[in-house]
Amino acid sequence: MKRDFDDIINNLKRTINGYDYFVNFDKVYQNVSEIRGELDLLDSLIGDNENFDSDFVRLIHQHPDTLQALPALLAYSGTDMYVLADGETCHYVFTSLANTDEEYLNFVEKTGIKRLLTEGHIKNLTDYVIGVEAGLDSNARKNRSGHTMENLVEDYLRSFPEISSNVIPQATKEEIIRRFGYKELEEVNLSEGKSQADKRFDFAFKYGNIVFLVETNFYGSGGSKLNEVARSYEKLADDINKLPHYKFIWITDGIGWKSARHNLQESYTHQKLIMTLKDMEMRNLLDDIKEYIQDN
Repeated sequence: MKRDFDDIINNLKRTINGYDYFVNFDKVYQNVSEIRGELDLLDSLIGDNENFDSDFVRLIHQHPDTLQALPALLAYSGTDMYVLADGETCHYVFTSLANTDEEYLNFVEKTGIKRLLTEGHIKNLTDYVIGVEAGLDSNARKNRSGHTMENLVEDYLRSFPEISSNVIPQATKEEIIRRFGYKELEEVNLSEGKSQADKRFDFAFKYGNIVFLVETNFYGSGGSKLNEVARSYEKLADDINKLPHYKFIWITDGIGWKSARHNLQESYTHQKLIMTLKDMEMRNLLDDIKEYIQDN
């Protein structure tokens, strides 16, 4: 039996994120270690107000590899950079002395690196870049949250011996048809405004003679996007569920849905298979799909 919708809302999770959600310090330290020697050399320019230009030029000629550390000071991960200035595009290369001394001096002047080094804002560049890398890594939190939800769902799906060997993560249409053999999926347009090859279901698995296509997400905060998500999954469910050998499952959670309660309720009423983390805890999957197969 489908759960009461109030029970769904009352048991939405506030978070699924552990301590490793905030910053991946292993990645931060690894990135810094790759340019640690270059940063140490650039430290010699800290506080060098009077002779910065000549000392900087001498340093990059004696140790050209120090150029590789300059992008990191600007939270930039590339090895070269294009900059538009005064209507002209300037191309800077940091893997070798490809630019003139004047161009590199102009770069550190205009980007603020010279001020960073000479005006007493920092004591050493290693500590500074650790902070920069930690800030950059925090931008990956959204992706980490998505991956956490996918990992939870994958562990859940594989916990059932009846389906564990038939689970495909990040399943494309071509892979699903090749693996399970039901070609009617080719009839369905799975991507709006995108190439068919771009569409990947978070998971696909087979139970009996039915292939279940699974999408997962977690929303810890509300917003207009949730309304769009609910509507798009209703359409996706309609398109897939009309096929004889394919059915759609949406596994979602997060207190963000409380602000879009009516949209989620409409989807829950409209779609046949919507689950939350509470359903996973209660191990409702097989009972729900057996009931669905029996009723249809």
